[in-house]
Amino acid sequence: MQRNLFEPEHDLFRESFRKYLDQHVAGHHERWEQQKIVDRDAWLAAGKQGFLGMAVPEQYGGGGVRDFRYNAIIAEELARGGYSGLSFPLHNDIVAPYLLELASEEQKHRWLPGFCSGEIITAIAMTEPGCGSDLQGIKTRAVLDGDHWILNGAKTFITSGINSDLVLVVAQTDPGNGPRSFSILAVERGMAGFERGRHLDKIGMPAQDTAELIFTDVRVPAANLLGERGRGFYYLMRNLPQERLSIAVTAAAAMETCLATTVDYVRDRQAFGKPIGALQNTRFTLADLATETMTVRVLVDRCIAELDAGTLTADEAAMAKLYATEAQVKLIDRCLQLHGGYGYMREYKIAKAYLDARIQTIYGGTSEIMREIIGRAMRLA
Repeated sequence: MQRNLFEPEHDLFRESFRKYLDQHVAGHHERWEQQKIVDRDAWLAAGKQGFLGMAVPEQYGGGGVRDFRYNAIIAEELARGGYSGLSFPLHNDIVAPYLLELASEEQKHRWLPGFCSGEIITAIAMTEPGCGSDLQGIKTRAVLDGDHWILNGAKTFITSGINSDLVLVVAQTDPGNGPRSFSILAVERGMAGFERGRHLDKIGMPAQDTAELIFTDVRVPAANLLGERGRGFYYLMRNLPQERLSIAVTAAAAMETCLATTVDYVRDRQAFGKPIGALQNTRFTLADLATETMTVRVLVDRCIAELDAGTLTADEAAMAKLYATEAQVKLIDRCLQLHGGYGYMREYKIAKAYLDARIQTIYGGTSEIMREIIGRAMRLA
């Protein structure tokens, strides 16, 4: 089915990003997976070529265009290349809206130029040991002391936890005040008491550095409060739909890539004297997967258009994330099965895709949380 989402300028952007990946990523990603972290040079090269902060106004060094289709192109091309170590979608899709919508002019001038150049790598720290997707269970606490916040607590499963220079930390600032108990503090590399904990060893996406973060009496300047005190939970709820759509975008592109890889494989792989693609079971399986892939693509593209129009709701984003990621995991499992024993070998792309995909139904809110969001929106009780 012909996609009608993009304009000629988006096609040029995609072509440029593919060249960037060929020149600065393709030859290094396997090494990054072994060392479990991406070289910062890749970020600097991406910033130089305009692939970071596309929505950031030009006066701060960005592209000056708020159009999620550019973000989607980056997520799609990373998924198609299997370049799961580069956390550009986290930087552009998840952190950028907080800085653009909440930062003061002083904060924007301080952080956004480095954000766009790749000199400042960002992360957001919500999840804590023991609370998982329950954001209201956050225990990290900040107490105002003069012109500083004293921050104590721990976070886990933080993407870019090792490389990050600026971390948006969700903390309790007004305990016992319900949803207004939380605020967002911007913690910078080098602040006394801010430590990186374990560099976590994941089953997939090994090049994407994921870590524990520890805060022990960190004196965070009051000037690093992002937005208003007590509004942190509201800001999270407002921005989570774009995060979830970003994950769905990756799912759709990964499905298309794995399906194409598997079709090529079954055309060439011989069994019982003929290509396994000639077997009825193979044809029927791939027919189902192709139909599911097209369904996900149509859903995700429509949601991208709705997001840019400002009409995508939280429950619709949850639907996209739920449906796309569950379909992705199912498809890659079936594609690996069609590869037989070879699919279990790490040297085959389908094995890497299988390992990388499993987190998709977990981060950004588990599938169970997505179902809860959708169910509540239906006002069943």
